[in-house]
Amino acid sequence: MNYLDRKKILLIICGGIAAYKSLELIRLLRKRGAFVKTVLTKNAKNFVTPLSVVSLSQEKVYSELFNHENEAEMDHISLSRWSDLVLIAPATANTISKLSLGLADDLATTVTLASNKRIFLAPSMNVRMWEHQSNQDNIKKIKKFNYEIIGPNIGDMACGEYGEGKMTEPLEILNRLEDYFKNLKIDKKRRAIVTAGPTREFIDPVRYITNRSSGKQGYEIANSLNKNGFNTTLISGPTNQIADSGINVINVKTADEMYRETLKSLPTDVAVFTAAVGDWKIKNYNRNKIKKDENILLNLEKNIDILSNISNHNSLRPKLVIGFAAETNNLKDNAKKKLIEKNCDWVVANDISNNSIGFESNENSVSIFYKNKDSEEIKKTSKINLANKIVERIINQLN
Repeated sequence: MNYLDRKKILLIICGGIAAYKSLELIRLLRKRGAFVKTVLTKNAKNFVTPLSVVSLSQEKVYSELFNHENEAEMDHISLSRWSDLVLIAPATANTISKLSLGLADDLATTVTLASNKRIFLAPSMNVRMWEHQSNQDNIKKIKKFNYEIIGPNIGDMACGEYGEGKMTEPLEILNRLEDYFKNLKIDKKRRAIVTAGPTREFIDPVRYITNRSSGKQGYEIANSLNKNGFNTTLISGPTNQIADSGINVINVKTADEMYRETLKSLPTDVAVFTAAVGDWKIKNYNRNKIKKDENILLNLEKNIDILSNISNHNSLRPKLVIGFAAETNNLKDNAKKKLIEKNCDWVVANDISNNSIGFESNENSVSIFYKNKDSEEIKKTSKINLANKIVERIINQLN
């Protein structure tokens, strides 16, 4: 089924070298039967011409916030209300910064702020611009406004550098938009639970034991499950990640809290345990802050094993239980041991001795160990792409 047929897409093209990809995007959207209206920013006209956009979209191009010829139409309102979805591609660092501040100084930003529709952004910029803390802070802010981010991808750039910041390819963007419309029609009958992030085991009211997990991989898996029609619950330890709208997020701190919330969320079709749960907790918790001039001995005891308890549950065991294993050595042996001892259906294992992947990284490489078939390796890729690959395999198994 073609979920883009007769859908109205408002495409905002910003001024970046990747603007040429937007022409192919218009062509693909039109080929799928979508109607496309386009807003060109002032700088976008340095990369693509209004004539080329009109030729492909068969629609007028909009660019001026104040136009005496269309004053009565109020373009920033009428365009927003006309569309079924707003797509900004490429979305430059400048436009992202404006949106994070709620600025509306041109037609593109004004339409976006005035929109009552879902807004997608496909960022495109130099790798250093993408990684800059100010840009990352802006990305987090606009995610809080329920803007959806597509990409960016990793690869060679027009400037000659290599890294994350390439605009996602038009076909991949097209598939994300189609997934959005597809999910609007799906009755979310399948349920999924994902645990993510670290836990904190408190020593006293201000100190705790934790680990390096950012939660990013778990959040991306939850996002992908949600996009693929699962009624998704994300049980998250403390993290800076932001889940997509539509996901039921339950925030916890300790392993005990995570276990209780996981039990409450059963039954489910699939449970994906990506959380880095602390193996130990403090036996002699101090209710008052310990003074630094005191010598203390921490007495630890084992935490609840959430994965093992859920995987061996007599009546509420999910149809598919997936554990994660972060290993520094003997990855294969340790993952297979976990698969058997904890009664998992799969174990997804990664080598955290490699500092370029896993914890605190946007990329990952894993091996998936299955109960009833040979293992497979997914080579280094972005955590978003890895999440999509894992969810694709989940769907295949449940089917």
